[in-house]
Amino acid sequence: MKTRQVFERYDRTIVSPITPLKYCPQCGKKFDLVPLEKGYRLECKSCRFILYKNPYPGVVVLINDHEKILLGKRAKNVFEGGKWSLPGGFIEFEEDFLSAAHREIMEETGLSIKITSILNVVSNFFSPELHTIVIVLLAEKQTGKPIPGDDMEELSWFSISDPLPDMAFEADKEIINRYCKTKIKGIPVDPDYAFL
Repeated sequence: MKTRQVFERYDRTIVSPITPLKYCPQCGKKFDLVPLEKGYRLECKSCRFILYKNPYPGVVVLINDHEKILLGKRAKNVFEGGKWSLPGGFIEFEEDFLSAAHREIMEETGLSIKITSILNVVSNFFSPELHTIVIVLLAEKQTGKPIPGDDMEELSWFSISDPLPDMAFEADKEIINRYCKTKIKGIPVDPDYAFL
């Protein structure tokens, strides 16, 4: 089965130079909009400060429990609300990706997990303002009963043979389908962080 790692929702060849920032945070001079091969970058000609626009790092976790996968229905007030996704979220600046996964799963599901491997890393181009790089982890349920929290309004276990519900993200569908068809093991994770 072919691996996919880049998912695009819009034509990235059409780039808007619109930005909410106008002035350099270091010297206060007006930014210059410098065209790149794809897109634009804000640079200050006065002090040479460059404002890099980077994708947001995140983690999602495919939790497998006796041939069932846990999915969450996203709260109506969040991006792609009302649709289903793998649980996960953004990595905070002071966190490593494994600790972020444990925190996000606890916040969204109330479960304690053991992370067994890295399944994939994907780039999501949702809009000109929202790009993510997401580390996809495989985990086993350890303790707890699924209780929706944070960005989830409902949680449900789906058999790997069940059709998927209305999914929020193309990458999640691809990850789940690939895992169910191949039973890929992934690459090992640091055992000191697999179970926190």
